[in-house]
Amino acid sequence: MSHWTDEEQSQIITELCRLSSVDAAFRELALRDPARAIAQVTTKAPPPDRSFRFIDNSGSVKTFLLPDPIPETEELSDFELERVAGGGFTSAAGYTP
Repeated sequence: MSHWTDEEQSQIITELCRLSSVDAAFRELALRDPARAIAQVTTKAPPPDRSFRFIDNSGSVKTFLLPDPIPETEELSDFELERVAGGGFTSAAGYTP
């Protein structure tokens, strides 16, 4: 059985989110047993190296997903390049030395 492409994953998660917003029983299933909820949306197995967790964000405490960390590289950032090249520095107050 083949596994999901990135596009398929996006479509599956979009459909799962749609269903969970209109079907309370499906929403509870997704929160309790993500694998069973996913199986109701697609017959394709998820990649073996991925697991899923759904969080109910409807209460007063909101959950925000942080972006994946960016690996450190030896390249300079645009800011660092400007500083090395003698670019001007502007503070938040608009002061330029």
